[in-house]
Amino acid sequence: MMKFISLGSGSSGNAYYLSSGDTHILIDAGVAIRTMVRHLKECHIDLRQIDAVFITHDHADHIKSVGYLGNDYGRLVYATEPVHMGINRNYCVSNKLPADRIRYIEKGVPIELGDLRIVPFSVPHDSSDCVGFRIESGDITFCLATDVGESTPEIEAEVARANYLVLEANHDEDMLMMGSYPAYLKKRIRSGRGHMSNKEAARLIAEHATPALRHVWLCHLSEENNHPELARKTVETVLKEYGILAGVDFKLDILKRKQPSEVYELTSN
Repeated sequence: MMKFISLGSGSSGNAYYLSSGDTHILIDAGVAIRTMVRHLKECHIDLRQIDAVFITHDHADHIKSVGYLGNDYGRLVYATEPVHMGINRNYCVSNKLPADRIRYIEKGVPIELGDLRIVPFSVPHDSSDCVGFRIESGDITFCLATDVGESTPEIEAEVARANYLVLEANHDEDMLMMGSYPAYLKKRIRSGRGHMSNKEAARLIAEHATPALRHVWLCHLSEENNHPELARKTVETVLKEYGILAGVDFKLDILKRKQPSEVYELTSN
């Protein structure tokens, strides 16, 4: 069995906890360190239990607490070389990572860490670099892809492997286009290196998920250009067009921006 908790999901800060047996990791560290400690403590988890931190990309809402985790808590931080370079340059990380806490990963190259096998894969986004993660434990396959500019064959293959999937559904297309964002920002979000809309996320799931998929969580919803119930309804509607019923064929949940999720237990049956 694996356990999954979202500690925050959105432009205010992203961090996800995943464990199997005695192995505990974080994916991203964009939530304030005190908030992270408090949320984990409420779930009877000590932050010092974390074995390592895996970073998707170097935008502030994914890395602002990474220096504290490396320095104050002595955690190893895994990221691609361009992402580590971006972390070192980023103004929001004033507490820079010491060299002995840095670990480099390569896309497509598995990392064996205790009970987990972690495989980074490429995700298009306008950061120094960006990856998603496939994480395996026994017969369970968990996949996380956030800040996805557009679907790619590589991402589609990962969705097809997943039993459990965390996928970005950032914005409603109409809300974005009719909203107050300046034109350059709307263009950036809609680009192939921006963010995935509710409908794009739904089509990706509908066209590539298999009957082995058990649970989907929509993540990184925009505060300005989306709403949890709108995201759910849009995704459910698109899935239904493909003959897929959310809640019947698999569970569908929305991860909150600033509040932790419940503790989800991921099983192989």
